[in-house]
Amino acid sequence: MDYSHLDPQRVLDALDAVGLRGDGRVLQLNSYENRVFQVFLEEPHQGHSAVVAKFYRPGRWSDAQILEEHAFALELAAAEVPVVPPLALPSATPEVQLLGTPPTLACGFGHRWGVSARCAGREPELEDPAALRQLGRFIGRLHAVGRQRVFEHRHHLHPRADGERALRLLLAGGFVPDTERAPWQQACEQALAAVNAAFDTFTPKAPLQTLRLHGDCHLGNVLWRDGSPHIVDLDDAMQGPAVQDLWMLVSGDHATMAQQLNTLLEGYEQFCDFDERERRLIEPLRTLRMLRHSAWLAERWSDPTFPLNFPFFGTAAYWNQQTTQLREQIEAMAETAALMDNAPEARWHRGGVDEDVSFDGDGFA
Repeated sequence: MDYSHLDPQRVLDALDAVGLRGDGRVLQLNSYENRVFQVFLEEPHQGHSAVVAKFYRPGRWSDAQILEEHAFALELAAAEVPVVPPLALPSATPEVQLLGTPPTLACGFGHRWGVSARCAGREPELEDPAALRQLGRFIGRLHAVGRQRVFEHRHHLHPRADGERALRLLLAGGFVPDTERAPWQQACEQALAAVNAAFDTFTPKAPLQTLRLHGDCHLGNVLWRDGSPHIVDLDDAMQGPAVQDLWMLVSGDHATMAQQLNTLLEGYEQFCDFDERERRLIEPLRTLRMLRHSAWLAERWSDPTFPLNFPFFGTAAYWNQQTTQLREQIEAMAETAALMDNAPEARWHRGGVDEDVSFDGDGFA
């Protein structure tokens, strides 16, 4: 069953089937990947008069992967890291199965869903160094918990395999027009070679350390509430390097981005060490995200929501722009590699900003 059958009445029926009776007020919230609804309840549940129900996209994650996401959120909450964990579901009718300990995932009506408390907030103001340090402390605390064990079922970031999969999907699906295919493919293959080369600098004797991450830590996924940051969505939680949760939080010109990262790390390293070699991975991770974003759009193109909201995808202008951006990323990765290979360690000293540091551009939302 797809999302076309998920109308407000079915949402209310699904919540009623797990012991949460709505009062009829249902508000659909912004989400491309899943379907998310705010539902007001007749009787408060665990002190909440309204909850947020997330209906997972069919076929994206296995039950084990979703439950591992839920367990990570509950582990973070137990460690007093400000996240919004899933709520334990109080009961279930015979047509619904509850999974997890405590039960946080419901399966029935052709869908799988979880419920969390409603949490509002605003984006952090990264122009404020104090807010950046606080955000760094928050991510450091999250990573301190994330380092305690390894994800068994969630995605493990694998740049070579992830990049090749995205490239194959886009080419095999015919999403790139013939007029743009050759230059885009050439730029893409060159960019992926540079991505792989950056990760290959980590050797078995000095390996790249990975941990459980938020995975998609851009500003839209961080809420500033009651004077501190909160995470409300771990849908993209994965195993990967620490810098994956840091690089999307810096923006601006070269000097500004370097200073922002240094300020983030001032807070971060109060709870976790940071491997300075991971600075080399910022532009490769940005490049990989660009390609995977295009593949994500391609994979979801049969969902009517996507053509409606991304009408430019698949046009010649879109792929021409992608080619240009990939070429820019190739240059940025080469500049970063040269800096890391040739500059003395003092160039990365936290006390100042080196004008040659090149971390330019923003990530995708």
